[in-house]
Amino acid sequence: MKVNKSKWVKGQAKSLKWKDVRGKRCRPPVSSSELISSPVIIRMVKEHQACVKKKPTVKRLKSKTSAEMEDVSLGRLEGESLHNCAERDDRQNHAVLVMQKDQTLCFRGKCLLTCLYGRVEVMGFTIEEGQQSYPLFSPASHCPLTIRALESSDQTRDETTEALPILRKYLQLVSWKKLLKKVTSHSSIVLLEPMETPLTRFLSSFTDLSELFSPPMSELMSAVLDTPLNGLGMIPLGKAVEGLEMSKSYRDGLNMVVREMDGCAVILVCGTKNVGKSTFIRTLINNLLNHTASVDYLEGDLGQTEFTPAGCLSLSTVRGPLLGPPFTHQCTPEHMIYYGHPSCETDLERYLESLKSLWCRRSRSRATPIIINTMGWVKGFGFQLLVDMIRFLPVSHVIQLSHSGINQCPAVTPEFMKTAHGCQTRPPAQTALSEFTESHSPPRSYTHLIVQSEFQGVGRQGTRTNEHRELSLLAYLSQLQSPDPGPIKPLHSLTPYQVPNTAVALGVLHCEVVPAHMFYAANASLVGLCCLGEKVSSRGGPVLLSQAPICPCVGFGVLRGIDIGRGLYFLLTPVDPSILRKVNCLLLGAISLPSCILTTQPGFEGEMPYVTTDYSFDLTGAGKLRVFKGLTRPSHIAPK
Repeated sequence: MKVNKSKWVKGQAKSLKWKDVRGKRCRPPVSSSELISSPVIIRMVKEHQACVKKKPTVKRLKSKTSAEMEDVSLGRLEGESLHNCAERDDRQNHAVLVMQKDQTLCFRGKCLLTCLYGRVEVMGFTIEEGQQSYPLFSPASHCPLTIRALESSDQTRDETTEALPILRKYLQLVSWKKLLKKVTSHSSIVLLEPMETPLTRFLSSFTDLSELFSPPMSELMSAVLDTPLNGLGMIPLGKAVEGLEMSKSYRDGLNMVVREMDGCAVILVCGTKNVGKSTFIRTLINNLLNHTASVDYLEGDLGQTEFTPAGCLSLSTVRGPLLGPPFTHQCTPEHMIYYGHPSCETDLERYLESLKSLWCRRSRSRATPIIINTMGWVKGFGFQLLVDMIRFLPVSHVIQLSHSGINQCPAVTPEFMKTAHGCQTRPPAQTALSEFTESHSPPRSYTHLIVQSEFQGVGRQGTRTNEHRELSLLAYLSQLQSPDPGPIKPLHSLTPYQVPNTAVALGVLHCEVVPAHMFYAANASLVGLCCLGEKVSSRGGPVLLSQAPICPCVGFGVLRGIDIGRGLYFLLTPVDPSILRKVNCLLLGAISLPSCILTTQPGFEGEMPYVTTDYSFDLTGAGKLRVFKGLTRPSHIAPK
């Protein structure tokens, strides 16, 4: 997902290193625990002041007007304004923040937010008093989150009478008296608490990810370090670091969809790579959840999935806001198919047939809006796939994201679709399956919107896509850990399931592997746990699939070991045993385990399991054999 970030320093592209390499040469590294220590703050402030002295300054004769001063106070909360409106209670280990209308707090870190008075907005979702607490995740890998205070819906309330018992409940005498003076009829009061989950504990156990929820070095000079919020796991950011930027067309597109929303809305979002589709969809889902109880989501982007590890096509129902990047809200969809590759270019037909299969599983009478995510591949066959999807699915809105004032592919308007050619469809628009047309007849027209993305770095290639995929997979594997606080357990210390190789079939999705090498390819790999329609029958040996099936997937596991003599697979998975009983197929894809899972295995002397250095990188012809199934070669076409 490409969203607005602070500018990455050149040379900061090492795998999962959320630090400025050049910055470490001139400054010792700072850990998140040190950010609230006085010596570190003093040292950093002195460095910053010395840097500022070197810059020429110009004396400004024009003083600010009262209106300008008001704009400053109602903008980004930082420095003295943040100290004046936030108080921390060390006994209960939380902080209370009073915000005025349109004030914002941009931060790095993680916390639990509860709205005690008024209402605030995060990523398009409105949080009001009386609602539950919501977890907020703002890691260095993605655009920082921003909390924005909204105007109160009730202007007749007595703020002093209502706010007093709230502040007294959460703060000591001196603190609540100070904040009570800041409360007006337009104020919002939020409670911020530290948050630690099995996911965050698991991620922080890896050295490369230990500072994931701290500001990168490029943002440290803009971090507001000495505030009541720092000890809670939150580090506010100054105005030099921008949060999510929404252009006028971005806001207009969101407002129009929400305004025209009905229970049958089918919204397809498309656009080239790194244009902000994923962020737009999260914001759209959050906006829709302000008005409806749930939103359906059809995943069509294999490389940047929202709720699952990469390589999956899925159909999910979203009932809660998405207040963080994809790895913070991994969940099991209602329906899922494991495609096994972050791109569909090697088998276009299986991609389309998998999407059709998912759509047909959705209830015809379901009165819930659905959002369809698409790939960033919008040229050549990728664009033809997009044309097919618009024809196959009964879309009511097509939102096309672009940047720099130009479209990176033709505008897929209803008029354009009258003459467009797809991979499986030709004009006039007709679906390839008659039963598909009967049950889901596409409308004659749809609303087409073009949204211009204007965040920093939009459209830039070479983003951290692979690292985002690894974070999502690590988040899924964090479910193997105990929910109780304690040390993180490596793979070799977890107890696996023993699965007879005669009871489940084993297949490879992304390349061709000869049967004699199948076990070598699958050992210590990620596998999809799938359910074939027919019963698996064996003649006394392992069952190996020769073709890639299209079948439901219920989750993932790590094939920790294979005992050929006993005929057993040793499988680690967080999937519930009651669901595992239905699994009769293990599918291996191109989605590999993150290297840190294998290289970080404490308790071993000598070589670690699954890791070897006895390998020659000079070998030729040792790569995977790929077969392109999307287009018949001219030499293979029979003469007429």
